[in-house]
This record gives sequence, structure tokens and C-alpha cells, in this order.
Amino acid sequence: MTARTIAADQSVEFYNLDEHPHPEGHSTMLGFWIYLMSDCLIFAILFACYAVLGGNYAAGPAPKDLFDLKLIALNTAMLLFSSITYGFAVLQMQRGRVKGTQIWLAVTGLFGLAFLGIELYEFHHLIEIGATPQRSAFLSAFFTLVGTHGLHVTFGIIWLVTLMVQLGKHGLGAANRRRVMCLSMFWHFLDVVWIGVFTIVYLMGVLR
Repeated sequence: MTARTIAADQSVEFYNLDEHPHPEGHSTMLGFWIYLMSDCLIFAILFACYAVLGGNYAAGPAPKDLFDLKLIALNTAMLLFSSITYGFAVLQMQRGRVKGTQIWLAVTGLFGLAFLGIELYEFHHLIEIGATPQRSAFLSAFFTLVGTHGLHVTFGIIWLVTLMVQLGKHGLGAANRRRVMCLSMFWHFLDVVWIGVFTIVYLMGVLR
């Protein structure tokens, strides 16, 4: 064995000693956490814009003139219930039950659709009475913040349906389990954001 071969073997051994193990799917979860952090920044900017512009009504309607807290409370309940049912889906996944996971994901999707339906009804009602985004800075900030959240819920439902199809085809393999957990983090994140929207936009707006 030549000196060059011995040196090469030693360098390989040294490299192997320094390399840390990377569990399968580690990069996927890390990348998804980075994505969630970027989404946090987007919503932080939208909340900041609303905080600055939310009091500029331009002689137009104020939150207490527009918002129906009972309807918004019902909408909030739909999203919170969807978060609970997603938790049941994760429990079914951990027990290895594909059908149970799909059923609870479907129930979650139905609650998500109910949330979107109520939100679209609210938007339609506001536009019908002339409270459009062009009416005031307050309404521009409101439609942008709430609409962005609603868009995220829409994408979440599309992702949820896609995941149900993947579970039906490939079962609860390691890749699908990661996808279920990633969507779980995304869905619960939307819940947290909506609690902020409900408190700052609707509740504080009506109580001003």
C-alpha cells in the first residue's frame, strides 16, 4: 500500500468521523419551519399595516358599524373545531389507521370550507353595502389581512385533499407521515393567526 493510498484512507476516516447523521426527512421539516417563519413575517407586516391604517375611516363606516361579532364568533368556532379534528387525524395516523386518518382529514376540510363560506358571505355583504377596499385605508388593510388569511386556508384545504389522495394510494409511509405533520403545523399556525385577527381586528374594533 502506497503512502498516497494510506493518506487518502485516513482523510476518508477523518471525514466520516466529523460528519453528523441526518435523519430521513430532516431537511423537509427544517425547510417547512423556515417557510412558516417567512409566513410569520408576512402576517406581522400585515398586522403592522392594520395597526397604522385601522383608524383611518375617511368619514366612512367604522368596525362597530360593519362587524357582526356573533357571525365572526361562529366563524372562529369553525376554524378551532377544524384544529381539534386535525388532532384526531394525527392520533389515527399514529395508530396506523389510514381510513381513520382520511375521515378526520375530511371532517377538518369540511370545517375549513364552512369557515371560508362564512368569510366569503361577510366579504359579499360588506361590498354590497359599499364597504369596499377602496372606501378607506381601514377597509383596505382589513380586506388585505383577512383575505390573505383566507387564501392560506384555501391552499390548506387543497393540500388536505391532495394528502387524502396520497394516503389512499401509498398508505402511511414515512413520507406521508411527514406530510401529515407538516400540514398539521400549517393548519395550527393558521388558527393562531386567526385568533390574532379575531382579537385585534374584530373584537377590539367593535369595542373601540
